[in-house]
Amino acid sequence: MLSRTADHLYWMARYLERAETVARMLEAEHQLALLPRPAELATRSRRATLVALGAHEFYDSRAAGPADVLDFLAFDREYSGSIVSCIASARENARAVRGSIASEVWETINATWLEMRNFERRKGGERSRGLFEFVRQRSHTIRGVHVVAMLRDEAYHFMRIGSFLERADGTLRLLDARSSSVAAEAGASDPHEWTVLLRTLSAFEAYRKLFRGAVTPQRVAEMFILRADVPRSLRRCMVELRDNLHAVVNSSSMETERRVGALQAALEFGQASELEPERLAAYLTDRITQLTLIGEGIARDFLVPAPVPALKPRRETAIQ
Repeated sequence: MLSRTADHLYWMARYLERAETVARMLEAEHQLALLPRPAELATRSRRATLVALGAHEFYDSRAAGPADVLDFLAFDREYSGSIVSCIASARENARAVRGSIASEVWETINATWLEMRNFERRKGGERSRGLFEFVRQRSHTIRGVHVVAMLRDEAYHFMRIGSFLERADGTLRLLDARSSSVAAEAGASDPHEWTVLLRTLSAFEAYRKLFRGAVTPQRVAEMFILRADVPRSLRRCMVELRDNLHAVVNSSSMETERRVGALQAALEFGQASELEPERLAAYLTDRITQLTLIGEGIARDFLVPAPVPALKPRRETAIQ
């Protein structure tokens, strides 16, 4: 497969997954806003979300107020990581490789893009009403269509590589937004906040099956990092990433495959004690950095030069 084609397929999948991640993070913030919380805590929580996404510097440069965080992350076309920008980028990449994907995949992505334009035209609170559920449902639909309609060829594998790498990164950033040191100091260890996170990740029932007792940050982190039977967990994503990467392996990709295998092994033999609340923020930052290196390796080994940059790692000093 041409590097250009692989590049479009890989980034199409990453942008779609990224749109879903941002939608889930905003949905968590929306649900948390309904809780009786001090205004200072709500402000710190929104800031932690921006930092976890690596969007704080661009947001600050826009001189936007706290109330604009949702609009910024959902509808700002100048920010490449907003929901509307991610869906537009996914559509452009899909359009460039229409011959390599199932027609149903293109039609669903295009319909999603058109519907997002309808959301943009709405005013005030109407803009975001139903947005999060829409993005989640469309993500599920696109994912399901490409799984059932596409050959298990290189096109399929590059899409899966992009999806699982971005999902792993997104899961860590969702945890990061709730467990940053300043946010934890401000009360983010409240079980209600972690319950909201579980619900926005469609994982509350799964948590109840796996654990007894109250919802705790360490158990939530264990579920989404170390367990191979949780679909969005880091370990599950690494298993899938390694399998799909092995299917397209070439003579220059051995180091990237080794990195993925090393991270998968570290997760397989990892212990829950590594995820204690006081150590969790540093642990997440380290894992996000490892995923960034893996993404750089994939770009170097398979894709065209100078690919679209990944999201930035969080910065502890940026949460104020």
